[in-house]
Amino acid sequence: MKNDQLDIFAATIPGLEKVCARELTALGVDFPRTVAGGVEFCGDLRHIYLANLWLRSAGRVTVRVGSGRCSDFPELFKRSARLPWGRFIKPATPVKVLVTCHRSRLWHGERVATAVMDGIDRALGRSRPESGPFTQQVLVRIDTDRCTFSVDSSGLLLHRRGYRQAAVRAPLRETLAAGILQLLGWDGTTPLVDPCCGSGSFPLEAALLAAHRAPGAARTFAFMHWPRYREGLWRSLLAEAARGERPLTVALHGADRDLAAVAAARANAEHAGLSATVTFHERAIADWDVAPVGCGLVIANPPYGLRLERPETLTPLYAEFGNVCRRVFPAWRVALLTPHRQLADATGLPFVQALPLLNGGKRVQLFTTFRMPSR
Repeated sequence: MKNDQLDIFAATIPGLEKVCARELTALGVDFPRTVAGGVEFCGDLRHIYLANLWLRSAGRVTVRVGSGRCSDFPELFKRSARLPWGRFIKPATPVKVLVTCHRSRLWHGERVATAVMDGIDRALGRSRPESGPFTQQVLVRIDTDRCTFSVDSSGLLLHRRGYRQAAVRAPLRETLAAGILQLLGWDGTTPLVDPCCGSGSFPLEAALLAAHRAPGAARTFAFMHWPRYREGLWRSLLAEAARGERPLTVALHGADRDLAAVAAARANAEHAGLSATVTFHERAIADWDVAPVGCGLVIANPPYGLRLERPETLTPLYAEFGNVCRRVFPAWRVALLTPHRQLADATGLPFVQALPLLNGGKRVQLFTTFRMPSR
């Protein structure tokens, strides 16, 4: 790190790296670099605030504090103690160290965490605080004895927008929903229908995207507890974001046969201030008979058979989905998220592209009846 420039990393679900890089470019970041699982970029505090406020596809934003080779625990302690932790951690702030080790002699995660914690205490000149209202997360990654030390600027993961007060089993994370919409090139100008909406991730994230509403505007972040937190800058960025919001003029619909799921989706829409702009229906897939005016996107994340049902029992559901798309939405684009090629084939829809992604740690594929924009 030089002067006020920081090495920053936005972590994403594998497959969404280029989406996140485009988001960062739109925020004014120069030359973001995609790597497996995220995007590296350089910036200052303003860029950290903007990334947490605006990134729809990232799960966490971290800042690299330092790196170097460490082959034993005394060396790890000494290196940790020389890093500028005081830029990010107040002396009274408790710390939690998260460790990942690969191909290293320092393979014992608890001992690594203890050595780094001791080094942080030495650098801050403190006795370790036992507890407090906020705990700063420090991430340590060791690969072939090379250690990278980072601080988490986000706190709660970024899919925690603040509006999901009610959920169903196996909910779709907001960051994945938003990332998929951007992968598909959906820009908020055409209608969207999700006939298997669950607690509403796709329609609600579509509404935030169409309204150009910052997904992080209603929550707090770890960087607000840093010694150099600039509250005036944060409030300025919030005000700028509010001025940039636009009215929703596009039809957004979600539906589900599960009445509890629809109730959860409506509650989440109410909490997000979107109940007047997103319509949720208590409706099975087979009951769709009229499409919203115009042509748009049908997007679905039906049951997979991984946690909710067995895959072989779901073929009729997927076949019905395909029938409805052909009968009610014949000119609409269709996107389907599922881990099972045979279930996608059961729809009978002419899928032309499939993209691998992860949903809740499970390998899935995004099938589309159209070519997605270049990633």
